[in-house]
Amino acid sequence: MPTPVPSATSETSSEPHIPAQSTPRASGTEQPEPARRDPWLLAAALFVGYAVVSVGRYRHLGQRSWDLGIFEQVIRAYAHLQAPVADLKGPGFNILGDHFSPVTALLAPLYRVFPSPVTLLVAQAALFALSAVPVTRAATRLLGRGRGPALGIAYGLSWGLQQAVDFDFHEICFAVPLIAFSLEALLARRWRAALLWALPLVFVKEDLGMTLAVLALVVALRARRDSPRAARYALGVAVFGVVAVAVTLLLVIPSFNTAGTYEYWNKVNESDGDGPFDGLDTKLRTLGWLLIPTSGLLAPRSPVLLIALPTLGWRFVSGYSQYWGTDWHYSAVLMPVVTLALVDALDSARNSTRAWLRSYVHHLPAAVAAAAVALTTSLPLSALTESEIYRKPARVSAIERLLAEVPDGASVEANIAPISRLTSRCRVFWVSNTRGINPDFIALDNSRKRYRDVEAYARALHPDARYAVDGTAYGVVLLKRQTGQNDQ
Repeated sequence: MPTPVPSATSETSSEPHIPAQSTPRASGTEQPEPARRDPWLLAAALFVGYAVVSVGRYRHLGQRSWDLGIFEQVIRAYAHLQAPVADLKGPGFNILGDHFSPVTALLAPLYRVFPSPVTLLVAQAALFALSAVPVTRAATRLLGRGRGPALGIAYGLSWGLQQAVDFDFHEICFAVPLIAFSLEALLARRWRAALLWALPLVFVKEDLGMTLAVLALVVALRARRDSPRAARYALGVAVFGVVAVAVTLLLVIPSFNTAGTYEYWNKVNESDGDGPFDGLDTKLRTLGWLLIPTSGLLAPRSPVLLIALPTLGWRFVSGYSQYWGTDWHYSAVLMPVVTLALVDALDSARNSTRAWLRSYVHHLPAAVAAAAVALTTSLPLSALTESEIYRKPARVSAIERLLAEVPDGASVEANIAPISRLTSRCRVFWVSNTRGINPDFIALDNSRKRYRDVEAYARALHPDARYAVDGTAYGVVLLKRQTGQNDQ
């Protein structure tokens, strides 16, 4: 464990850089009221946009995975002071044996008051939007009020955040603001705050201890001349991050896992191709998306970008192709890193002796913001301009009425579509993974005619029980276990 971080008096030994194009401001002097409001106004607008898209997709029954259901089961358990069991992963499965994300317990009080998957989606939207505050604030402090909000807009509309908003709920929504606040403090040379904001990352997900370690090394690099004491504390935090990853992967998660291991080791060896070079074209495209529209290829000039390496490393070394690309939620934690690396690079390069670089730096914030706005026309937030996102389809209402026939507390075996309408009030298992339990109901989305005979499929799943169709709605079939059958 690292020793305590230094006191506030040892955090800073020099004044922050004064933006050339803004009114000079001494360190510690408050910004004008409009400049202080800008980040919060932007965050409020982003929250509305994120929430509308995320909740709108839920209202359209547009879930693409079981993750929302899993996290609701976990947070529902926390809300009732129970072990974080996710029956969708297997009956009685403790989620701490899958990923180490105890931070999700913070949503338990809110969920207890509003027990709905929508609560998780709205909370996620708020956390993502909150991260825009430190990003915009840091950019404004270093680059001035004109370029600062432009980069805040570019960040808020970045493709990584939009893809995460469009993907149900995930624990990384806590990591994004933590990283953003930490990097804001780092760029302001507030070493203690930078480390304290980053320390909770070890409770968000098991791999983020490495992100903490690299972030602490960057703090040590920046602080070594002006505050050697802070640099030493940062090195201690870096060691703590590495140790936390090792302990979590080798001891904590296996102790909760029924197989006694960390199951995601298999992802590294999953590919039969060329190892790290497998899918190289996809990985290069992902790097292109990270560095070109988001930073104009200037972010690599800042050591802050090194903080992205742990996340990119485990994703690209893995043989699991879903990790390589730009879809889903995997790139969200990279967005504050890349954007604030760009801010740092802009600040250091604008006084360059090369005229072309000074000109590039002068125009890049507006160009990055324009690129983000243009790309949004093909990203999830473009749905805000479509009337359909604000209406619940009749199809969904009919499916919800069908699933409402399942009584509270019943056990249900389901696939993706019905899950999110059941996990707040029922015990829900993943289809074909009840491990000998005969549930009260089976709810299947058969809109693509995957199951030719749903009753025959139910018999194959549960030979010692009999299920009959209880109702259908737009391809969703509800089967009920017939009375007189033995339950297990």
